[in-house]
Amino acid sequence: MPQNQGPGVRRRVLASALVQLREEAGLSFDDVIRELGFSKSKISRIESAITGVSIVDTKALAELYRADPEKLQWLLRLAKVAKKRGWWHVYGDVLFDWFSEYVVLESEANTVSIFEIDLVPGLFQTPAYARQVMRAYAPDARDEVIDKRAELRQTRQHRVEDGSLVVWGILDEAALRRVVGGSEVHQEQLLHLLKLAELPNVTLQVLPFDKGQHMAMGTAFHLLKFLDFPSVVYIDNLTGGLYLDDAAEVERYSLVFNHLRASALDPRESVALIRRVIGET
Repeated sequence: MPQNQGPGVRRRVLASALVQLREEAGLSFDDVIRELGFSKSKISRIESAITGVSIVDTKALAELYRADPEKLQWLLRLAKVAKKRGWWHVYGDVLFDWFSEYVVLESEANTVSIFEIDLVPGLFQTPAYARQVMRAYAPDARDEVIDKRAELRQTRQHRVEDGSLVVWGILDEAALRRVVGGSEVHQEQLLHLLKLAELPNVTLQVLPFDKGQHMAMGTAFHLLKFLDFPSVVYIDNLTGGLYLDDAAEVERYSLVFNHLRASALDPRESVALIRRVIGET
């Protein structure tokens, strides 16, 4: 049974736009209930992006809120694309419920800033490295489940390879030196990082051990930015994922990432350190 795939950015944007229009029109939930016959729970679920909005309902709400013709057409287009199933749905049977929302967000983001401590981030992993990480996380999982999760990870990387996703990755030196899957897998992964560092849409920095303490010690995170939606911070853990979209919290993580950028080696020096680690293994 496919797991919940989360609302996704388009649904969130549509919900936010409808809330703004309603408030600008000076209408309450009771007004919508009286004029359109919607239940209070239906309106609440639409505005919180818990449920999608049909094209018919979008049109009815936009007209009630007196949206101008251009805004109405934009909302209808958004409602149409928000209903489309994304490519990740075919992996619903192997996706952790809490991570499915991240896949949706990442597929809509135009920039992802990543800080990782002791492993190479998923968007940078080779297939062999990814399988070893997944097997360590779920030692009892069937081989076909591991294979499908690894395939999903490779599919996510297509946007990095084709240049449509800008990625700024900062890796603690520990992520380079931790041998995952043996020396051969380790070497292959480090060489892959060198190739990624050559891509114009990828910036790769390493935070070396000798930099000492820093603002994000013990906390790896992803900062996702969108063209028409507020940024979101994602923090992974063993039993779930934490999503932060409060403006003050996102600003804090943005500040921390900027400090990490300043503390880490520059991209050229980072590549040199990766080459040294390759020579030492």
